[in-house]
This record gives sequence, structure tokens and C-alpha cells, in this order.
Amino acid sequence: MTRVEALHREAIQTIRFLSADAIEKAHSGHPGLPMGAAAMAYVLWTKHLEHNPVDPTWPDRDRFVLSAGHGSMLLYALLHLTGYDLDLSQLEAFRQWGSLTPGHPESACTPGVEVTTGPLGQGIANAVGLAIAETHLAARYNRPGHEVIDHRTYVLASDGDLMEGVAAEACALAGHLRLGKLIVLYDDNRISLAGTTNLAFTEDVAGRFAAQGWQTLRVEDGDDLAAIDAAIATAKAETSRPSLISVRTIIGEGAPHKQGTFGVHGSPLGSEELAAAKRTADWPLDPSFRVPEAVRACFREAVERGAAAQGEWEKRYGAYERSHPRLAAELARRLGGSLPPEWDCDLPVFAADGKGIPTRKASGKVLEGLAARVPELVGGSADLNPSTYSTLPGHGDLEADGTRPDRVQGAVGEAWGYGGRNVHFGVREHAMGAIAVGMASHGGVLPYTATFLTFADYMRPPMRLAALSELRTVFVFTHDSIGLGEDGPTHQPIEQLMNLRAVPNLVVIRPSDANEVREAWCAALRREDGPTVLVFSRQNLPVLDRERFRDAGNLVRGGYVLWQAREGRPEVVLIGTGSEVQLALAAGEALAEEGRNARVVALPSWEFFDAQPRTYRDEVLPPEVRARVAVEAGARLGWEHYVGLDGEIVGMDRFGASAPASVLYERFGITADAVIAAAKRVLERKPAV
Repeated sequence: MTRVEALHREAIQTIRFLSADAIEKAHSGHPGLPMGAAAMAYVLWTKHLEHNPVDPTWPDRDRFVLSAGHGSMLLYALLHLTGYDLDLSQLEAFRQWGSLTPGHPESACTPGVEVTTGPLGQGIANAVGLAIAETHLAARYNRPGHEVIDHRTYVLASDGDLMEGVAAEACALAGHLRLGKLIVLYDDNRISLAGTTNLAFTEDVAGRFAAQGWQTLRVEDGDDLAAIDAAIATAKAETSRPSLISVRTIIGEGAPHKQGTFGVHGSPLGSEELAAAKRTADWPLDPSFRVPEAVRACFREAVERGAAAQGEWEKRYGAYERSHPRLAAELARRLGGSLPPEWDCDLPVFAADGKGIPTRKASGKVLEGLAARVPELVGGSADLNPSTYSTLPGHGDLEADGTRPDRVQGAVGEAWGYGGRNVHFGVREHAMGAIAVGMASHGGVLPYTATFLTFADYMRPPMRLAALSELRTVFVFTHDSIGLGEDGPTHQPIEQLMNLRAVPNLVVIRPSDANEVREAWCAALRREDGPTVLVFSRQNLPVLDRERFRDAGNLVRGGYVLWQAREGRPEVVLIGTGSEVQLALAAGEALAEEGRNARVVALPSWEFFDAQPRTYRDEVLPPEVRARVAVEAGARLGWEHYVGLDGEIVGMDRFGASAPASVLYERFGITADAVIAAAKRVLERKPAV
């Protein structure tokens, strides 16, 4: 063995034993993947990945996604060794309170972590979004001789990742879009947590990816550094297809009694097995967390290489600025995450109208106005553009260059290639959400998605991760209640609103009319530290008269007094959201005719309202007024937060039905009369029947 080969081997063993030591000290973790995939990770990170450990936010860096997030110690070892701001004490504190090394990678926590992974399949789907964002920005901003956006997205994925349906959805779209800068290293060890993959996963993985339009490559020995290097080089040379490199590895390689078994997947090796592994590798038993100086020097070459690569890019970017100052300024603004000046000017203002307009249609008009001034707004729907009104007219379809030379049925305009802003996700809600998360993680684009509210269930995992990762993403949901009518209970959301409101750092907004839709979109775009859900109706909602209802327009405060019968302390407070605000108003006016001083509160966003000072919340919902009624065409559970034990909730406690919307509201008792009856009961302190 040559000196260079010996150094390679020592570096790989360093990755393995840093990982194993950290997991052993934590008494929890997954040593199998870090030990088995160490060789391929070493080749990628030292020979191919273009990054700068000193500046993890360099815009043109390659992105690395550890989709198999349970193997997080592999990533933490690589980040530490290559010089990121993650010192050895953080590895020693793996999985402990306050450390930068949580059990699964979190992008908002650890420098160098691109996306939050752990739920299998999410990372590889995020990576498709990262690749889409890179390709789109390159198409919009690169000019001949000035390629300032030109980087790759690498993924390390496991058997479990590829079993998940979201991976198949996202990778099918990646193949369709011909994302040639997306490269997946598949850790093909044929072991999962419960046993061998033969228990449930015997498909031809390479055949599946080939059918989806991917280049597929194979490395038979996961320790063959030259073969891994050659496969990655081949993948980089293929620019018209994404690439899957299947690498046959041994899970837990180096653990003499446990390697190749499911016993090494999700549990520490144990002190005896870890000692045996070190003896087998001729590795000192003490100290733990050992990093030989030659190995450290080898890995830290990444700092010098990264600085040189970024320096060259900055020179190219300087030349780009001189040649294309307007484009360069816009690109810099977008990458910095700030919105353009006067971005919210010229948005539609809707005249008061008793007949009204569906808030989904109002959203389409607002979105069209935003698109003209906010070029980073990029997105689409799960094949529901005509129903969700989520198209950006005149801004082209995002498609692979050259694949759609002619306009085709369903296109929103000419196919602009990768520079188009309308993304056709296909009927793939789960992947759509995860891809949007990846796009937001990349930067330079502000992604939005659209589908029916009942299908939020398909999208909940990526929405949760967007909230955890503090990413600015807009999730649009239409057909928000039984108000969608004849499509019936399969399409009528009941519990979805409460489900989404339960997610920390996810803001949910259900506007009550068209002008509040405009305010909701503006609030979503201004929010920089998390995702926003916008919920719109299929049916017409009257447009409120802003002269009469002067507090309308207070959406950013989450809730406000819309109307009150007369001055002074109210006797009863009626609370509504969305389409049911009109029911609360009708009920309040009827109670006023009977001499009751009723107050109507619009509460479009619980999250915004609960973030207000206590003084404001008490002004809107006086604590001494315990007679309260909430009305919403959805699950009752949760409204106790505002009406208390003495109040009542007019809502749904069963699935819907197939019938016209007006019939459904009447049959299910979500009417002004039902609100009036509930108000009278709480005023009289009589229990509901």
C-alpha cells in the first residue's frame, strides 16, 4: 500500500470512528450508515464537492444532502474534518441538549447542513427542489461568458429513502425536467431497521430510475475509491439527465461481529464491539474522537480549495456585474432574500360587493399582480391550475430546455424552458411540498404550491419540515370547506385546518373576503422566518365594505373587531373565519335587532393573533365577556382556546356529504340561525342541546 493509499484508508477510518465514538458516548444513534458509506463520502467530499467551509452560504457552492438523515454523524464528521464551524466538542455532545449536532440534521441549527432530513424520502425530494432552483436561476441570469450560477446537488440516499413514495414522485419529475446537475449516491447495503431489504424491497431500483429518465451507474464495491471517483466523474459529465450511482456497501463496515446485519443499523455498537472494530482496523482504543494530524491536514485542504473556488467565482461575478449591472443587482437581491422596492404596489383592490367573489379567484388576481413585481415568485400546483387559480400568466412554464418547442394544451404560455416560473408538479402533492422546501432552502426563489385543502394531508411532512427549518414558503389551499359542494366528503376538509394550526411556526391564514386575500399574500411574502398557509374558498364570499367595517384590514394582527352593535362592553362575542365571518355578521345584526350588544370578531390567523400583546388581545376578546360563540365550517376541536368552557362552537363533528354548498350548510347547521341560537344559550348560561 502506498503512502497516499494509506492516508486514504486512515481518513476513512477517522470518519468511521468519529461517528462510532459519538454514537457510543450518546448511547443512541445509527452507526451503520456512517461506517458503511464512509468511503464514498470521503471521495465525494475530498475530490468532487465544491464548497467553502469558511463561508457555508457561498451562493454557487455545490449542495450536499444527507437524505438518510439517521446517519447524521457521517455529515457532522465531514463538516468538522473539512473545517466548518463545528468543533470536536460538538461531536462529543452528539444528541445532547443545546448542541449543534442533533440526532438528525437540521439546517437552522448546524453550519453546513443544507436541508433538514430524517423523515426518509424528504431529503432526496428536497434535492430535486435544490436542483430546480439552480437550473432556474442559471437560465434567468447566466449570460454567454458569464456563468455565475453553475453548481451541482449531491445526495446520499438509503434503501429506506428509495422505498418512500415521495422519492419516486420527486425523482420522476427530476427525470422529466432533465436535471443533469442532480447526482444521487445510493447506499445499497440491502439492510433496513427491521432486517434485510428482502423483507419488502426487491425491485430493480436502477430499472425504475432508468424508466424515469435517469442515467444509472453501478459501483460493486463500496470501498473501491477509484471506481467511486470514476462513477461520480461520469455522472458530472452527463448534463441532460440526473444520475443515480448505486454503490454496494456493507452496513457497519469494520464492526467484526455486527457488520452486514440490521443490528448495526440503529443502535450503538456497544463498548466491546467498538473496541473489536478498532483492534481490527489497528486503530488505538484511546483516546476516543481521535483525528490523526495527517488526516486533519488532508481534510482541511477543503478550506484552501474552497477559498480559491469562491475567489474565482467572485472575480467572475465582478465581471458579470460590470457587463450586466441590472441583472447582477437583481440576482444579489434575490439571493439575499429581500423583496424588491414597491413590490406590493398596484395589487388589486376589490370594490364592496354583496355577491362577491371566491377567495381562490381573488388570490389568482393578487398573484398575477405580485408576479409582475416579484420575479423570485416561482411555483404551481398539483395539476390543479384551473381550480386553484395559481398560474402566473405570461411568465412561462418551467420545462426542460427544448422539450416543448410548441405550445401545448394546458400550457400557460410558451414553454420558456428552465427560465419559466410556472412549475407543473403533476399529481404529486407530497413531492410538490418537499420540492418547494428544497427550492426555498436553495435561495433566490420564493416558492409557492397549490392544491385542495383536503390534500394538505399528503403535504404535511414537508410543511412541518419547512416550519422546523424556518423557510419562507407559501402553501396555497383552496376548496376550504363543505362549501365546495357536490364533490362530496372525500374532497371536503374537516380536520385539516386544526391539523395545520397545530404545527409550530406555521402561520395559517383564512381570509374572509377578497381584500383580505391581498393582505394575506402580502403577509406571507413579508414573513422571513417560516412558511405560511393561505386557505381560500371555492364559493363566492361577499366583499366587505371597508368604509363601514373600518377595522377590516387588520389581518396582520390576526384578529380584529369587525363590527359591534353599539359602544361599550359587548354582551356576546361572535368569532368567525373565512366564509363564516358572514354568518357571524348576519347573526350579530339579528341579535342587535333584539337589543343585544353583539360584537363580531374576524380571526383569520390564530398564529398572528396569539403573537399580539395581551393588551390588544384583551381589547378584541375582553376576558370578562365569557359569552362567546365561534363558527367555522370545520372541526370544533381547538376553538375552546378562544371561547373557553362557557362558550359554544358551531362547526363540524362528522364528514361532509355530496350536495350543493347551500344545502350542506343548512343540513349541517352552519347557519346564522345556528349562531344566534348558540349565542342565546351562552347568554342564558344554558347548556347546548
